[in-house]
Formats: sequence, C-alpha cells, structure tokens
Amino acid sequence: MCFAGNTDLGLSSYQISDFRFSMDWTFLLLLATAFIAGAINAVAGGGTLFSFTALSLHMNLQHANATNSALLTPASITSGLAFFAELRKHWRRFLILALPSAAGAWAGAVFLVSTSEDLFRRVVPFLILFAVLLFAFKDHLMTIVRRVRPQSANANADRISLGGWVWGVVFQFVVAFYGGYFGAGIGILMISSFSLMGMRDMHEMNALKNPLAFLMNGAAALKYALGGLVHWEYALPMAACAIIGGLISARASRRINQLYLRRFVIAYGAVVAVYMFGRFWLGWFS
Repeated sequence: MCFAGNTDLGLSSYQISDFRFSMDWTFLLLLATAFIAGAINAVAGGGTLFSFTALSLHMNLQHANATNSALLTPASITSGLAFFAELRKHWRRFLILALPSAAGAWAGAVFLVSTSEDLFRRVVPFLILFAVLLFAFKDHLMTIVRRVRPQSANANADRISLGGWVWGVVFQFVVAFYGGYFGAGIGILMISSFSLMGMRDMHEMNALKNPLAFLMNGAAALKYALGGLVHWEYALPMAACAIIGGLISARASRRINQLYLRRFVIAYGAVVAVYMFGRFWLGWFS
C-alpha cells in the first residue's frame, strides 16, 4: 500500500513537550556517560568528570557545567540512602552545615554566571587538574589531616569544639563555593574538613557528605536553571541514567576493586586535563 505525501514518520526522534531528542549514537553516548558518572560517584567519586566532558562536546562549557550539576543532583540522593540511618543520629550536625553548603554553592553558581565564557574556558583545565590531583593524592591528604588532628584515645574523641565548628562552617562554605562553580572533588574536600573538625567515624562523615553534596548541587542547579543555563533535554534523561547507575553500583560495591576504579578515574581525568589544556590554551583541536 502506498501513501501520498511525506511518509517520514519521524522514527529517528521523539518529542516530549518542547524537548526533542535525536536518537543517534552521540545521544546514546551521553546517556552512557551519565550512567558511568552515577555508578562511579556511588562508590568512589570522580564521576563528575565523565558527564561534564561528554556534555562539553555538545555545548559551551558554562552550559555543560550547569547541566551537569542539574543531572547529578537527584543521583546524589541515591548515594546517601545507604547512610540514612547514620544521618538520623547526627541530624543536628547536618543542619548546622546545611546553610553554608547551600549558600556557598549558590554564591559559586552566581560567580560562574557572571564569568565570561572565554575566562571559564581558560580556568576549566586547571579545575580539572586540581580535581585529578585530589583523587591521586587523597591518601596523602588524609595522612596530613591525621597528623594535624591526631586521634585522641579518650571517650570524647568525636566531640567537636567551638573552634572546630567555626572551621567547619567557614571551610564548608568555601568547599560549597567551589562546588557551585565547578564541583569535581568536593567529597574529598568535605571528608578532610570533617576530620579537621574532629570527626572520626567514617560512616558519619559519609552520611553527612552525601546529603550536603545534594544541597550543593541542588542550590547551584537552581541558580543555573533560573539563569537559563541548564539544557533540560539532556539533563532529564541523563539524570535517570545516573540514578540507575548509582543504584546498580551501590549494590555491587563490595565486589568492585576501589583501587583499580580510582586509578581509572585518575587516568581518565589526566587525559581530559591534557585535552582541555591543548584545546583552550594551545589551540590543538581548534
């Protein structure tokens, strides 16, 4: 049977409201990188670099960073579910650190919105390099932290002094500002800060870190959305893939070799850093 007129039924794409997704391999690659980002963030951290790099190939870096924050916000909730029981025990500490986390991330996002695209392109390679160095020297950083704040043998070892709270609130704002501006490596920075405050229980620190990261990403994403920087046609489906990746990875976390995964993230980040320096400083790929 033949039909007159245009017989293109548009099977290569679909439309939801005003969003149109091109079902080609590049979009599928974006979904795959979001899945990987969610999976890596759930067990080791560093997944931000994967989804950000993929998005940067489809839009300018500021929009890629904003869209990345939006898609990773819901995924950070799933990462924190495993420590929900621990968080209930320390909800007061969470509330104290929540305000500087949200305020700092909002301020960082405002700073990004006011930054020119050309300047941000120049800064991004250094931010990625900083994140890679954080992952590469995480153990050394924690060793330094333990030397600065050695563990006490008395029963009040986990008690936080007034000075510790002042440090924690101020540094949490700084970490959140960085998180709102870019974000890769904020988990390591928060764990280091918590240790310097006087916390010793790693489960407690992870229980605080994950919801605070959610607040940072959420506050920054809200500012970016209000500024029109978020590409929701990418953020929504990629967020779903990141959530699925995080859930699957969390279930398999005991069977994943953390050392090999961390080395993979470091190697990938180093390649991305070289690419970004070559692209925006040396003009290799222009």
